[in-house]
Amino acid sequence: MGRVSILRRNNVRVTGRTSGRTIVLAHGFGCDQNMWRLVEPVLAERFRVVLFDYVGAGRSDASAWREERYSGLDGYARDVVEVCEELDLRDAVLVGHSVSAMVGVLARAVAPERIGSLVMVCPSPCYIDEDDYRGGFSAEDIDELLESLESNYLGWSATMAPVIMGNPDRPELGEELTNSFCATDPDIARVFARATFLSDSREDLPKVAVPTLVLECEQDVIAPREVGAYVHSAIPGSRLVTLAATGHCPQLSAPEATASAISSFVSDLGR
Repeated sequence: MGRVSILRRNNVRVTGRTSGRTIVLAHGFGCDQNMWRLVEPVLAERFRVVLFDYVGAGRSDASAWREERYSGLDGYARDVVEVCEELDLRDAVLVGHSVSAMVGVLARAVAPERIGSLVMVCPSPCYIDEDDYRGGFSAEDIDELLESLESNYLGWSATMAPVIMGNPDRPELGEELTNSFCATDPDIARVFARATFLSDSREDLPKVAVPTLVLECEQDVIAPREVGAYVHSAIPGSRLVTLAATGHCPQLSAPEATASAISSFVSDLGR
């Protein structure tokens, strides 16, 4: 697949300062690059910013979607790597929201020359509680979540999106996430949801040997603070920042704080 088709396939958009360090923004489950719209202009003042949609999300080429490729996180990591290759990125900063934080870990392992540092926004390496690890959900919780999602995706979206967003005093945010979820093809969402909520990337974290920023929120039902502490402790030399924000999508609920934390981290990396 050639350069133009890859960029069209993933609806790639490049903004910002061509001389600045490159930041790649990777969206999470049920979303697309539009979720970064409040953060991207701030970052673009100082950095080169790359946005894209995973195949099956947003304005990507849905005809390129294959269940066998996207039934695991490796398929999404391949999207990231192929976009970086087509743009010939070197030493880029990959900012991954939610599940894309772990996708970033996988992508960096595949193409270390392309990705030189990571920013994990509300990451979770495993959503299911196990022994002393608290992921926030029991195995039964996840089974029920996936069963509900698969039996009535639109109903699940309307119920869960406001809970995930976590700002009941700002219902417009929950509505936006609901609309984003509902714009995703239910069959594609089903596969991405299983890849997300059944994943376990804990063993990959100690292998991360690049500068890493872990961003968590004060309250997050999807990735509670125990998870942020776990990720921080598992990645050698990582930096943990707790945003004065609630919910799982601080790029929408607290965009200024999110952009500031990312900018400070990238600036500290130097050139």
